[in-house]
Amino acid sequence: MTDFLTALALVLVIEGALYALFPGPMRRAVERVLSVPEGQLRTAGLVAAALGVGAVWLLRG
Repeated sequence: MTDFLTALALVLVIEGALYALFPGPMRRAVERVLSVPEGQLRTAGLVAAALGVGAVWLLRG
């Protein structure tokens, strides 16, 4: 559970840093995401999750 919470905290740090350092490009990225069809977002999310699981498996294995 500690590893999960640490990973979640790191996601917040990285995302917060991106918004703080690049507010304009991040706003444009969010606007682009809003225009992407739901099916494509779902597919991209599943691919990202699978890559993340694979990376954790390789790093922890």
